[in-house]
Amino acid sequence: MHAPGSQQIDRTTFAAPDGTPAAPARRLTRRVFLKRFGVGAGAAVIVASGGITWRALDQGVFAPGTGPAYEPWHLDLSAGGPMSLVGAAILAANAHDSQPWAFRVTPDQIDLFAATERSIGAMDPLGREMYLSLGCALENLVLAARAHGYQADVRLMPTPEDPTHVASVALAPGPTEPSDLYSAIPLRHTNRAAYRTDRSVAPALLEEIRALADAPDVSLVWLLTDEEKTGFSRLTVDATAAIIVDGDQARDDFAWYRQDRADIERRRDGITMDAGGLGDVQRLLVRMLPPSSQATMQQGWLDATRDRQVSTAAAFGFVTVRDATDQVQRLLAGRLLQRIHLVATSNGLALQPLNQIFERADRETDAGLAPVFTRAVGSLSADGWHGITAFRIGYAQSAAALSPRRAAEDTIRI
Repeated sequence: MHAPGSQQIDRTTFAAPDGTPAAPARRLTRRVFLKRFGVGAGAAVIVASGGITWRALDQGVFAPGTGPAYEPWHLDLSAGGPMSLVGAAILAANAHDSQPWAFRVTPDQIDLFAATERSIGAMDPLGREMYLSLGCALENLVLAARAHGYQADVRLMPTPEDPTHVASVALAPGPTEPSDLYSAIPLRHTNRAAYRTDRSVAPALLEEIRALADAPDVSLVWLLTDEEKTGFSRLTVDATAAIIVDGDQARDDFAWYRQDRADIERRRDGITMDAGGLGDVQRLLVRMLPPSSQATMQQGWLDATRDRQVSTAAAFGFVTVRDATDQVQRLLAGRLLQRIHLVATSNGLALQPLNQIFERADRETDAGLAPVFTRAVGSLSADGWHGITAFRIGYAQSAAALSPRRAAEDTIRI
């Protein structure tokens, strides 16, 4: 495998597809933070004195992760029956919390479909992340089936003429097989906060996680050396900068940000400020203020990627497949990613998918752009393998917040 970061990429600025140069990224200082979010000294005093307590209460600032949009995380999944399996499936990891799934349920079969109307657009022009997300949901469903006394017979892409029909799961009576992974389903959350830099992940645990890749066309590679981690970090930051100056990608990324509580309750999806990994003080300030602009939110994403996320990762995982365009292999990679996250959760580890370099590579392919990140992804993969998703892992400094979820009943297709 080639060392990551071997591509010579200018990390000072990125140009948008129309050639407009991006402004250089600035480090997030206290002054920049207050200015960026429009919080002057007077406003800070008002916040401290309770002058906008009404907005704090209205936005649920002091009770994050509560309300109907978060109820699926607290439902009793042990009730039994096929709908309990769907209830577990919808708690899976997925891109931008877009929840791109629909289910058809009968007493002896559950069919999983791609809800293509929930695509994240130019952020996923080739459908890679959608099918990874569906694979994550399928893994939860199968784990729940075994825990509920079903034998689950899975067929992937069972209807060749319908690419949205991604899996058919026949259910028959079988042994009841609860597992630590099943128990971890309602406890698993994406953690975008800083991880501890004073604690590494034991090599034996990393090897246990690597061995979860049990399909012949899917593998997991760890990036552990300083050179590997630095190279991948730079590529991820560079890709994030490229996304936010690409008008189509920036627009379709921002469309999934949810800043207002009423919007969260209505849509029950998307990336919220509570789940953004901000520190408690930052989160409180941002939630109390009016919604931020696209430019502000995405500059904050770039800052967080550089200063809080890649810089504190204990390790990076790189999932590869033989054919990154094959839908079956994408689904298998998604199932692996979900298993990895559940094992991490069971062992007290935090995890966050990092897909920026793949999102840029897909955009390059779809829009006919120079293959800067396409080549960079290739440099990370061994011969005959192709990167499809990546993540950071480590021990969290703070607990992850819940993300909103649509109710299981709202995902059913007749």
